[in-house]
Parts: sequence; C-alpha cells; structure tokens
Amino acid sequence: MNQQNSIVAQIRQHSRQLVRELDVVKGVYLGTGYTLSQCHVLFELAVNGSLGLTKLAEILLLDKSNTSRTLKKLVELGLVKVERTAIDSRQKRFSLTTAGQRVFATTEMLANQQVEKALQNLSQEQQKQVVDGLQLYALALSKSRLQSGFVVRLIQKRDNSQIAQVIRDVMTEFKAVGEGYSITDSEVDDIFANYRNDRSCYFVIVRDERVVGGGGIGPLRGGGRLTCEIRKMFLLPEVRGYGLGRRLLQQLLIEARERGYKKCYLETLERMSQAVELYRQNGFKQLDGPLGRTGHCSCDLWYLREL
Repeated sequence: MNQQNSIVAQIRQHSRQLVRELDVVKGVYLGTGYTLSQCHVLFELAVNGSLGLTKLAEILLLDKSNTSRTLKKLVELGLVKVERTAIDSRQKRFSLTTAGQRVFATTEMLANQQVEKALQNLSQEQQKQVVDGLQLYALALSKSRLQSGFVVRLIQKRDNSQIAQVIRDVMTEFKAVGEGYSITDSEVDDIFANYRNDRSCYFVIVRDERVVGGGGIGPLRGGGRLTCEIRKMFLLPEVRGYGLGRRLLQQLLIEARERGYKKCYLETLERMSQAVELYRQNGFKQLDGPLGRTGHCSCDLWYLREL
C-alpha cells in the first residue's frame, strides 16, 4: 500500500469511529429522540431566526425534497412554525416555536457536554490540533464537493475564443495590460494550435461547457531543454477559492515530468496574491530575477521548482 492509500485508509477508519461516537449510526442524536438532520435544522433556525426552504437546503447540502420532509415532520411535532411572506404569499419561511427553542437548548447543552468531556482527555496543544485538523478536513471536503461540477481537460480547438477571453479578462482585472505582459502574445488567440506538441500542453477548466480557467506548460525560451514554464494560468474570479488552481497546477506538474522536464519556472505579479500563495504552497522558490527570454519584462516575481 502506497503512502496516499495508507492516509486514505486511516482517515476513513477514524471517520467511521467518529461517526459512531457521535451517535450518527444509531439514527438519533445523543438520546434526544431526534435524527441528526432534524437537529441540524433546529440549529440553523436557531442561529438564523427564520429561513426559506431553498436557503435552508443550501446550508444543509441537501436537496429541497429531503429538507421539506424534515421540516414537515418538525412542524407536525410542534417544533417549527411556518409563515408566509408579506411580499409573496407563496413563499414560506420557517422558524422555531417555543417548544422548538426548548428542544434546541437541550440538544445544544448535550452536544457541548459531549465535546467538553472529550476535550478533558487532551492537552491545550492537542485541543488546538483537533480544531485545526477538523477545520482543514472540512475545508478540503467542501472544496472537493465544489470541484465536482468542474472538468479539467486538454484544450480543444472550440475552446480558443473562450480561453482567450478568460486570459484577457483576468489580466485586465489585475492591470496587466500593455507591453511586457503575456496579454499581447500572439498565441492568445489560438492556444490550441500553439500548445499542441510533445513539449507543451494546455488544460482548460470547464463547467457546463463554459471555460472558466486554464493553464499550460511549454519550454522556457532560453532556458534549455530541461526547464519548462507555467504559462497563462488564470481563473475567473467566480471560481477562485474552490481549490481548482491547485488541481490544475498539480496536473501541469505531472505533465511536465512526463515530458522529461526537471525544473519548472514561472513569472507572475506580486498583486496576484492568491496565485503567489498557491505557487509557494506547492514548492516554488522565489528567485532574485527572471530566467530565460519570455519577453514578459513587466512581471515582478519569478519562481522555480524542482521536478
């Protein structure tokens, strides 16, 4: 078993035990008599005051039909009440009844007690590790879910106009316009043809047939045969923060190794702070000046990574 498979197996094992310890397997939460999904609804209504069906389903990561069934049961139990909005009588908003508030308070107390008793077995440093670890894993799961609607694939000829627009829109956003920037490169209008060879490749990120980002590799001009360059890697603002940049970058590094490159170079701008942080987190080391002859003299940061 390789290291990655071992990590996956360990996480799944600990997740199963965590689920069992939290009473999820039993179907009711901490002996309250209410299901975990019902308790989640009570919690969100307590925190938000009142919510519509669509918003509640979005928060719970459930479809509207499942959320509606849970709400219907809680209404029948007298824990949730329904009100129609003054603007549109067809729209319903849900909130806790007095009885629902009491049940929520009891459930919240039991949940807090469960966590507090567990934390008594850990030092302050270990408690912080638990919080940090849970936060990281929850964020990773969220990004994985959000990424599921996107496809990262090799560019096709029909993508040319869309990715050219992405490149120009993002570079304009960061005021990277004019001489010395890659926005003026002739290849921008035909990425497909310019990256269709043994030494280069370009991947696009697509959602519902719409190109929302992309990036490629090619030989670094003046850098020798063993050094490639990350080129024109951009994502539209609406899809940043989903982990797609990391996913795309990792794919490009794999492609670089398969093409026999030993080093990977890139140029960027200090004001592209999210991109800069991504490169640093993935092993790129900052250089004092540029390598090769890219022609992009307006860039102010340069990075290199061993492959």
